[in-house]
Amino acid sequence: MTTRWAGDTETKPAPGQLARIQALVNTIELPVGTDRLARPDDAAPWLAANGWLAAGASPTAAELDQVRKVREALRALLIHHSGGTAPQADHLAALKALTDTSTAKVDLTPEGQVHLSAAGEGVGERLLEVLLVMRDAQRDGTWARLKACANDECTWAFYDRSRNHGGTWCDMSSCGNMLKNREFRARRRGGS
Repeated sequence: MTTRWAGDTETKPAPGQLARIQALVNTIELPVGTDRLARPDDAAPWLAANGWLAAGASPTAAELDQVRKVREALRALLIHHSGGTAPQADHLAALKALTDTSTAKVDLTPEGQVHLSAAGEGVGERLLEVLLVMRDAQRDGTWARLKACANDECTWAFYDRSRNHGGTWCDMSSCGNMLKNREFRARRRGGS
């Protein structure tokens, strides 16, 4: 039996390499808590398919812990993109740790294009690519469009393709309506 994980298909997919960050953030389904990175047997195929782990390798408990910390740091940044609070110091520390323990290599294509990638083969080293993708997305203007749903019970990562960059929810029909109804009821209670 094959497990169908949330996040295998996205309704609002990010472009290019930014989709790797979206996929990483969406490895846990809130509020249910189904976590694709909870067990090495579930995590290994996904990590390998997304380039974070060598094919056939199995992540250690420490590596999975690091991946989960990076995932939550990214989620904190995406919540901030949706108008939420700024990431806490421990979130930024999880990303900073990648720069302290990993190195990047520079490749030059025959066409003269410069490409940066992680130099190591371990999960920690390969996670450096998260920062490289972030940097590229910041430069091309797509980074701020990758957001987390404003429903604090959801926080699903989605790519905001709206013209004014004003997308707030992963899905208007579920999260958007639920929050609007909650706010409406709160206003009615406050006004009575």
